[in-house]
Amino acid sequence: MTFYFYDLETSGISAKSARIMQFAGQRTDMDLNPIGEPHDILIKMTDDILPEPDAVMVTGITPQKTIAGGVSEAEFLQTFHTEVALPDTIFVGFNSVRFDDEFMRYTQYRNYYDPYEWQWKDGRSRWDLLDLVRMTRALRPEGIEWPFDSSGKPSNRLELLTSVNKLSHESAHDALSDVHATIEIAKLIKQKQPKLFDFLLDIRSKNKVQELVDSEEMFIYTSGKYSSVNEKTTIVTKLCSTPEGAALVYDLSIDPTPFLKMSQEELLARWQAPWKDPAPKVPVKTLKFNRCPAVAPLAVLDSKSQKRIKLDPKLALKYREQIAQTDFSNKCLAVIKKMNSIRNVEQKQLVDDLQNVDERLYEAFIAGQDKITMSRVRAANPSELNEISSDEFKDERLKGLLPLYKARNFSKYLNDEERIQWEKFRTEKLLGSGSKSLVAKYMKRLKELDESVTEPGKRYLLEELQLYAESILPIVD
Repeated sequence: MTFYFYDLETSGISAKSARIMQFAGQRTDMDLNPIGEPHDILIKMTDDILPEPDAVMVTGITPQKTIAGGVSEAEFLQTFHTEVALPDTIFVGFNSVRFDDEFMRYTQYRNYYDPYEWQWKDGRSRWDLLDLVRMTRALRPEGIEWPFDSSGKPSNRLELLTSVNKLSHESAHDALSDVHATIEIAKLIKQKQPKLFDFLLDIRSKNKVQELVDSEEMFIYTSGKYSSVNEKTTIVTKLCSTPEGAALVYDLSIDPTPFLKMSQEELLARWQAPWKDPAPKVPVKTLKFNRCPAVAPLAVLDSKSQKRIKLDPKLALKYREQIAQTDFSNKCLAVIKKMNSIRNVEQKQLVDDLQNVDERLYEAFIAGQDKITMSRVRAANPSELNEISSDEFKDERLKGLLPLYKARNFSKYLNDEERIQWEKFRTEKLLGSGSKSLVAKYMKRLKELDESVTEPGKRYLLEELQLYAESILPIVD
């Protein structure tokens, strides 16, 4: 078994609409010693995508750079599945479960790979170092320096962690540099707090997480959703299971009295309130077993930790008993079902056309027969792709993806009709909605940045982004 540490730099924050611009990774043995050479791959931007200018200002990776030195998504994934996604690989990143993994899933989906198998088949699995860092800071901070941001608040940003601990990190927001930094942080925690490191590594699997959560005991849960006052860590109790195979848990650091009195409708309104709403949020969270959550038995909360992060097990038990005497759990489950129903209706309202097919990954799992056709698409050389008809797929999403897959990865092989269709697609995607189009929003943001940015390097990036947009604008009669 080996670790594979990886990181991405992307054209934006939405895995549905943005793209991977740089992929980097390094395999290590279980003692975190490097195995082989690292991967550092640029992925070409296609001419239906405009990057978010703010993302480029952070990474410094322009679309022109990816086009000049990069490979297509299809070529990247061939390398990924041949050299990276080896049996018994544990994929590790820093906030990878919520960010990088999502981009990888959408990239696999767009290019006719199963979006999930790379992380579970043939003994493969995943882990996220960020929650290990958070739980270590909360429960076992000894031996490690812990940073604060410019306002004095606790911060677990990778570049700050490496800085205060005097670890090598040459260039933050360069994927390969961030990979090396992540490995250094892993080594530090493994050296200073080996028991916690090994425990969270061992409990990362869905079944082991569920076993702990379903034990009917209070337990420790560390998550970015919780307050930094308690170092993102609290005592929780399971309220109930959800239809999706997750669990609703209550934050027992918060007095449940006002929430127990609320009706189902009041709870729904509070749940749906904007994040900036000053009213207290419902302290209930969905814990997903398959996302490597940082959970641990209550026994790990020693007296030092109780005092440091201000958690009181006796008070937590009192709150838990209060909840158990009410129908609060059933009301919360009803609210979750209602919100999921609303979300499902919104998803079904998407029009089945090429403009949104990239975003429909989570509508359903891909069936077996379609997987066989997918493998034929992946194996076909560009000239053979026209021999595969979209009608061979049963899944409507896969039918819609085929012309996009051809245009994005093998544009020079498009025939006249396919090229016309691709230009229509690009025109609608980039210029549709007039003043609210992607191009209009992009140009507006460039203008805003142009008025505030003075650094020569940043000015150069703005110029490159302007030139790129002009170069891909569809010609409209």
